[in-house]
Amino acid sequence: MERTLRGIAGFVILVSVVLVALTEGIDLSRPTWLWFTAFVGLNLLQSAFSNWCPMMWVLQRFGQRRSQAA
Repeated sequence: MERTLRGIAGFVILVSVVLVALTEGIDLSRPTWLWFTAFVGLNLLQSAFSNWCPMMWVLQRFGQRRSQAA
């Protein structure tokens, strides 16, 4: 599950950066799609401290299992 979670987070971040570049160019004075990137980054940061992420809950509901590595 952790690899899936990291893959989804990386994909979402890349998509939001591409959308910024395609729609308005990267202009940090207008961070429209970059708010989406910030949201994903904040979720990753809080999950580093709490060991819980909303996407992990969603993945569990779809049958994804957590890894058994210690």
